[in-house]
Amino acid sequence: MASREYGQFCGLARAMEMIGERWSVLILRNLFAGPQRFTDLRKGLPAIPTNILSARLKQLEETGLATRRALPHPERAVVYELTDYGRDLEPALIALGRWGARTMTQPRPGEVVTAESVAMSFRTTYQPEAAQGLTAGYEVRMGDFTFNLQITDGVLAVGIGPHPAPDLVIERLTGHPIRELMTGDKTPDELLRDGGIRVEGDPALLNRFAEIFRL
Repeated sequence: MASREYGQFCGLARAMEMIGERWSVLILRNLFAGPQRFTDLRKGLPAIPTNILSARLKQLEETGLATRRALPHPERAVVYELTDYGRDLEPALIALGRWGARTMTQPRPGEVVTAESVAMSFRTTYQPEAAQGLTAGYEVRMGDFTFNLQITDGVLAVGIGPHPAPDLVIERLTGHPIRELMTGDKTPDELLRDGGIRVEGDPALLNRFAEIFRL
């Protein structure tokens, strides 16, 4: 059951009853990266109290947005994952994230960057009209984080970890080159010349990256 009811026969009110509690949307954001154990979710949301995480996961299960699944032997672990109903939220969360990003410049004091938050940034900056007809795999290495971005006929899939067969590897060497590509502050040629990034594979795909992922 929803923990809060607004008493209005309205789709938006009903949605907020299901995902409007603090932390719920960020838990959903992390689950879009794939099934996660409770400990994975705690690591990706370092400021969330354990009891709040448990309560929110229970609410997401009760509303049919997430479910639990036991991994086969030898893992012997339980993971949380989105249901099809939960995945239907992706366009709305992407739009909300894109709207919120308009106020962002530098991290505020105490703010952390997680793998899941960066993965979400690839979803929110993705420009599908610039990727029409493209099929390509990117592996983006950003210090402690590595991401696999697969575009198949213009449709994007984002994962955390290496790409099994990337067409282009982009590795950050210094500074914040991925952000500079997305904002247009620097061109691919400038970043290569300055030594901010290193690439392996088809260099033409770096220019496509800058067109496809744009703040």
